[in-house]
Amino acid sequence: MAQIDYFFTVISPWVYLAGDRLERIAARHGATIRYIPLDGPALFPRTGGQVLADRHQSRKDYRLQELARWSRKLGMKLDLHPFFFPVNPAPASYAVIAAQAAGGGNLPGLVQAFPRAVWAEGRNIAEDDVVKQILAENGFDPAIADRGMFAAADTYVRNLDEAVSRGVFGLPFYITGGEMFWGQDRLDMLDDHLAGA
Repeated sequence: MAQIDYFFTVISPWVYLAGDRLERIAARHGATIRYIPLDGPALFPRTGGQVLADRHQSRKDYRLQELARWSRKLGMKLDLHPFFFPVNPAPASYAVIAAQAAGGGNLPGLVQAFPRAVWAEGRNIAEDDVVKQILAENGFDPAIADRGMFAAADTYVRNLDEAVSRGVFGLPFYITGGEMFWGQDRLDMLDDHLAGA
């Protein structure tokens, strides 16, 4: 059985636009998914990239055009200038890590809910109450955000180190076997790969 290691940050619009396509691909091919949330802004300078604020204006402008195009193509609501962005991704990432360890809820739904909250619902995922609401909405005990915080914080740091060591340089990023796929626009290629194409 194939495993897909899914590296992502909860604040990425591209992670939001990926929606549930990864999960549908995995289901088609009997693959499992390992969810690996990490600090995206910390990843870029460690791998030769730049955080959004430091990029040239032409890159920022093009990013907005691409986001609008993909939003239309996928039929997904997206606020190009969300009120709560940028925002600290750590609290929501800790919640995902704690939920994955605890089990019992809808983990894919939780992973999709945090970026959707930023890019389509106008919610501040750095706020404790919002994190707990989203945990509950996806079938998890909201208290795991408190109970698992210290262990999750340690995992969060290790996730970033793992990403760098495995050649991850952008998000979302998918690795299965020796094959690497960067971006939600490469999900069709991941699908083809798992199909043996």
